[in-house]
Amino acid sequence: MRRVTLFVNGTSKNGKVVAVYGTLPDLLSVASNKLGIKDRVKTTTIIESADQHGAHTDWLTLNIGGRSFTTTRSTLVSKEPESMLAHMFREKDVWGNKRDEHGAYLIDRSPEYFEPILNYLRHGQLIINEGINIRGVLEEARFFGIEQLAEQLEATIKSSQPPEDHSPISRKEFVRFLLATPTKSELRCQGANLQGVKMLCTNAEGASLKGCNFEDPSGLKANLEGANLKGVDMEGSQMTGINLRVATLKNAKLKNCNLRGATLAGTDLENCDLSGCDLQEANLRGSNVKGAIFEEMLTPLHMSQSVR
Repeated sequence: MRRVTLFVNGTSKNGKVVAVYGTLPDLLSVASNKLGIKDRVKTTTIIESADQHGAHTDWLTLNIGGRSFTTTRSTLVSKEPESMLAHMFREKDVWGNKRDEHGAYLIDRSPEYFEPILNYLRHGQLIINEGINIRGVLEEARFFGIEQLAEQLEATIKSSQPPEDHSPISRKEFVRFLLATPTKSELRCQGANLQGVKMLCTNAEGASLKGCNFEDPSGLKANLEGANLKGVDMEGSQMTGINLRVATLKNAKLKNCNLRGATLAGTDLENCDLSGCDLQEANLRGSNVKGAIFEEMLTPLHMSQSVR
């Protein structure tokens, strides 16, 4: 089937578009009816095609990873003219012999990810069936150079990601984590938000609490009084005003921690690494600081803060 434009008496105005399925006599008959001419049209002169890019209306078949897709050349070319697909199929016969035995153009890509892309080129809507990984579709869109679709997919992926949960962890939740961890296993809670957590006399020996936040904007202070934190790694944690009274922090790593106003009275800090910490107004009275490291302190440690 071809579309042609019919004009009366060789003019180029008020043309009528018709579909041609048969021979020239069929076209002349259609022309007579379409143009309202009583006498049958006997001669024709081809002036132009109704589609200035007539080649783009050609039907063709793509073999994508073993699955066939039938579409038109204009579908692949018109929507995103600068894409790889548009450059591939803008002109005929640019593929040479890269076809299968049925004449379909061979493209070694994933068919399930290509289908949403082809539908997008057909109607401009992004529709992805259930069970199709949107990230796979994104990779195909990037491969074929369909930039507008790729941007749309990136925005969809970003909006679908759940927001980061910065809500405080409860004592019950944290104790549950502790109980679920074998005593000889390493517990890691790096970067956890522990605002105002209460862990009185808790055993968290050897746990990794690196970069955790124990500060509470509402003023509620975390309470780890009497906790066993022997060998714990709390490097870089925010612990302003934390209560570590009589806790065990022997061999612990508290490097670069914020311990402003912290209560460390009676705390066992033997061989504890406190280098780079902020201990301003911290209470270390009665604490054991034997072998503790106080290098590169942010604020000077006054003798009145430690009497042992």
